[in-house]
Amino acid sequence: MIVFDLQCGPNGHRFEGWFGSSQDYESQQARGLVSCPSCGSPDVVKAVMAPNVGRKGNQLPVPTRGTSEPSPAPAAQPMANAPLPPEAVAMLKAVAAMQAESIKSSTWVGEKFADNARAMHYGEKDPAAIHGRATLDEARELIEEGIPVAPLLVPVVPPEETN
Repeated sequence: MIVFDLQCGPNGHRFEGWFGSSQDYESQQARGLVSCPSCGSPDVVKAVMAPNVGRKGNQLPVPTRGTSEPSPAPAAQPMANAPLPPEAVAMLKAVAAMQAESIKSSTWVGEKFADNARAMHYGEKDPAAIHGRATLDEARELIEEGIPVAPLLVPVVPPEETN
C-alpha cells in the first residue's frame, strides 16, 4: 500500500488516499474514481509531501515539552455528509430491493461460503444458489480457481441475527 497526500483544486481541501501502487492511483484518477471527500470535486492532485525520514540512531530526540510553543492544531475539515441526491437514494433502494428479491431463492451458508462454493464447483455437492460470508483472501482464492463469486452490493443480516 502507498499513501498519498491529495488536494482538491477548487477549494484546497487536503486528505489522504491509500492505493495499491502509484499505477493504481493513476488508473483510478484516469477513470474519475478519485474525488475530494469534503466537497466531492473530481479535480484532485497529489499534494506536496514531506518525506518520512527517521532520525539517525546517534541523534538525541528533539525536546517536545516546555521548550517551544505548541504547534497549532490543524483546522477541522467538514466530512462529506451532505444528503444524497434523490436519484441516488432511489437507485440505492432499487438495488437493495433487487438484491433482497434475488437472495430469497438462495440459501444462507454463513462463514462456510467458500467451502460450499468450492464443493459445488468440484462436484462434491449439488449446485445451488448460496450466499454467505467470505474473507477477501477466500474470495481471491475462489476466483483464482475459476469459481464464480460476486459480492453483495448491500450488506445482508444473517437469518439468526434478525428479529
